[in-house]
Amino acid sequence: MPPLPQALSVTSVAADRVKALLAQRETPAVGIRIGIRSKGYSGLSYTLEFAEEKGQFDEVVEADGVTILIDPKATMFILGTEMDYVEDKLESGFVFRNPNEKGRCGCGESFHI
Repeated sequence: MPPLPQALSVTSVAADRVKALLAQRETPAVGIRIGIRSKGYSGLSYTLEFAEEKGQFDEVVEADGVTILIDPKATMFILGTEMDYVEDKLESGFVFRNPNEKGRCGCGESFHI
């Protein structure tokens, strides 16, 4: 039986940015944890935080030498999503391309499924 696909794919650019953020941190972390919270006009937004340890039910994604943990409450919202990091003249940050999204608010801060 083939292995199940990972819940989240991570671009090499995003993995490099996570590595840089982890290297700058004074307190060791096992990786980055992605979550979902209620926010904004459309209802949901992504959260990122340093993870000092793996939670019992966290989904683990290994990509290009970094560990991304997915909060168990967020897994069903994130399935199939690609995490990227973009930088341009006006802004930079992590971007989530989620095929499950049905819409986003005008400012791009929140989404709904």
